[in-house]
Amino acid sequence: MSDTGPDFPRLLQDFFLQRLITQRGASKQTVMSYRDAFELLLRFAEQRTGRPSTALTLKDLDAPFILDFLDDLEQVRGNCPRTRNARLTAIRSFMRYAGTRDPAALPVVQRVLAIPTKRFDRPVLGFLSRDEVHALLDAPDRSTWSGHRDTVRLATLYNSGARVSEITTLRVADVLLDRQTALLLHGKGRKERVVPLWKSTATQLQVWLERVERRADGPVFPNRKGRALSRSGVRQRLQRAVDKATARCPSLAGRRASPHTLRHTTAMHLLQSGVDLAVIALLLGHEDLSTTHQYLEADLAMKEAALQRLQEPTIAEPRFRPTARMLAFLDTL
Repeated sequence: MSDTGPDFPRLLQDFFLQRLITQRGASKQTVMSYRDAFELLLRFAEQRTGRPSTALTLKDLDAPFILDFLDDLEQVRGNCPRTRNARLTAIRSFMRYAGTRDPAALPVVQRVLAIPTKRFDRPVLGFLSRDEVHALLDAPDRSTWSGHRDTVRLATLYNSGARVSEITTLRVADVLLDRQTALLLHGKGRKERVVPLWKSTATQLQVWLERVERRADGPVFPNRKGRALSRSGVRQRLQRAVDKATARCPSLAGRRASPHTLRHTTAMHLLQSGVDLAVIALLLGHEDLSTTHQYLEADLAMKEAALQRLQEPTIAEPRFRPTARMLAFLDTL
């Protein structure tokens, strides 16, 4: 951007190595998310400008260009507004850093930072009934190694309300089965929380851990190669269990379930059992209580129960009085 400022490739490299990793101590998930955003942005820039990414400057990444990139994510790649906003967050973070390194680029930086996130409709949260959860937990074939693993993983997800990233990164050392039975979950922003385990879940985990390598840093739910299951692997195995559980619970027919569906289910069942929203927020690792309030909005049964406490108003029905024209018509019959 300026004659004395750093070039764009060096600036981007410093942003990842110095700002994100060294200074902010960003989690691996955050670094990967930002990396994906810039890989997409650089490929888009190369196609749009006809120049290699190493020849780009900050001036090339002005607000109109970034807006075109965000529109391309939605219209060509089919990304949802939530993903679009996540990519914009990564770009904004980089631009703030670029402004501190190259003051001459501040006009470009400020215009990019002024790009608003896109608003979108928030669908009603989907969750499973207790009968559907029981059918789901019984679906995997426990006589097989993978079926046993899936059964314990589903029980652990329902017990803890863990995010899929927290389950895939769960290590043997994070399962506490000695004096207290609990899980040590590593959440967003390097935040850790301890979630108690039901006796049944703790027993299942204890039996399962006898079948895997007991290294402290080993994954609790590995694949056949001993590596941690990927997010897509967890989703696929869950959907397979849902499809199989349909025979026992027809209401699951055609349902698309994700690990986040189980997280919602845990929260809803806690809420329906009378657990305070603040406690649910602690269990789920919500930093903002307003995030937990969405479960209160989604519970139709609780809304119906509240309305039943209010007596319905009685409205007097007006007495029907036929018009003269109608009487004349009846006389003709």
